[in-house]
Amino acid sequence: MQKITTFFLVLLASITWAQQPEVTTQIDSTQIKIGSEFHLTVKVKGPSNTQVSFPELKNIGQLEVLENYPTDTLLNEAQIEFIKKYALTQFDSGAYQIPSFPILINDKQILTDSGFVLVNTVEVDTLKQKLFDIKTVSTVNETSNTWIYLVVVLLVIALGVLGYFLWKNKKPKAVKPEEMVFASPIERATTLLSILETKNLLVKGEIKEYYSELTDITKSYIEETIQIPAKESTTSELIAGLKIAAKQKKLPVKPETFQALEAILKNADLVKFAKSKPLDFEIIEDRKKIENVIVSIDDSLPEEIIEEVKPEELKRQAELKRLALQKKKRIKIGAAIASVVVIVAVLYFGDFNLFGSSAKSMLKKEWISSEYGNPGVKIYTPDVLIRQDNEELFPKDVIALLQEMQVFSSGSYFDDVNFFVATFKYKQPQQIDLDIALESGMQMLEAQGAQDIIVKTADFETPEGVKGRKAVGTVVMLDPITKRSKKMYYDFVAFSQDGGLQLILMMHKEGDEAAQQVTERALNSIELKKAVQNNE
Repeated sequence: MQKITTFFLVLLASITWAQQPEVTTQIDSTQIKIGSEFHLTVKVKGPSNTQVSFPELKNIGQLEVLENYPTDTLLNEAQIEFIKKYALTQFDSGAYQIPSFPILINDKQILTDSGFVLVNTVEVDTLKQKLFDIKTVSTVNETSNTWIYLVVVLLVIALGVLGYFLWKNKKPKAVKPEEMVFASPIERATTLLSILETKNLLVKGEIKEYYSELTDITKSYIEETIQIPAKESTTSELIAGLKIAAKQKKLPVKPETFQALEAILKNADLVKFAKSKPLDFEIIEDRKKIENVIVSIDDSLPEEIIEEVKPEELKRQAELKRLALQKKKRIKIGAAIASVVVIVAVLYFGDFNLFGSSAKSMLKKEWISSEYGNPGVKIYTPDVLIRQDNEELFPKDVIALLQEMQVFSSGSYFDDVNFFVATFKYKQPQQIDLDIALESGMQMLEAQGAQDIIVKTADFETPEGVKGRKAVGTVVMLDPITKRSKKMYYDFVAFSQDGGLQLILMMHKEGDEAAQQVTERALNSIELKKAVQNNE
């Protein structure tokens, strides 16, 4: 019985072991040339219910991941196979380990196998390769596609403007009161009163606006027919002037008309200036009374004052207004397109930076030589760097070792080239490893949100022969304003003098040739000063 039990346990263990997913790792080449691409393939084979999650990686050890390929799945009867491929490369020669990394299989982390790859430099055989004299400088006919991009931009803008106006003109437009042509002043006044009712100002609670339009219509009518300055007059001045004009022109205006008009205007003054709120029936009564007042005044006017406009004249006036409006519209469109063309041309071809200093304008400026920090760094820059309070960027244990720290940077975040100078003076003599200092600087950038940092270090020497270390490369930064990633090129230089540390960092957008010239000019101007001892 014991033998049978043992047999079944061994059989069960073998079955369980057979059902465990199998993980294999392989590379298509163990030796590559510097910068060449090779592939790492990870395969997971297991039962059909196996679930696998591969990580999306940017780097595997010191190897850069060029591409994370999609996961392939092969289903064969009761088994399933997952295949994940990574494209890798390295831009420095040497032997590199491909470290293990975890993949998630059925909610459990399983490590892949590790490996090695040898990155070889490209050898140049000068014995087999023929050598030629240096060619003379030849003239190259530069061809630029810049004008094509500009034409495309302008075409898109023009089509957008045209589409907007076609859409706008297709919509049925309500005729504005100022665009209407009326046969007589009374027609104008009564029509505008009707339009006022359609605005539903009372329903919206805009009583002040309602009374303002009501009195404006009335005063405009009085100015047009009686020829007195009604709009510029107060209520008492208007009533007095109206009575005098009616007497002089012998208009049979009834006293009740003057009284009604004065009462409505005073009520409107209370609404506009004293924030009075009449009742709904009072507002309706004022509306009826004001129309009666206008009709009463119009009935009192002699026939010769009322000049009826002929239909032909109405059409002519309407056509003149329409042509005037079209002319204004064309002027506005032309001015808008001209403005866009000028702005695009200035931004694209000019040395213009909307918010900061452009690299081209920096090259044309008269540069300033200033000394910063202790130990001092003397450097030429387009503008004087401004002292910054950046102690929060450094760990407290580092600050505790410092006797003095000074940080300076360029004045505007929007400048095409940003400068950063920092000097550190320690309380006790320190043996400073410049490579470690540069690495710490890169870690500070990473703490500020930098990603995909590519670093290449080399020796650096000032024109006076002072030696230091330099790191160059690219980094991806998140723009805090646009929230978009942008690739930046940096030059980071470190010096150590008298136990102190001097750091110079310059950053600009990758591919900006003018910005690169600004950086090179600043780097070639660096001079170092000895540390000044403070007697405390």
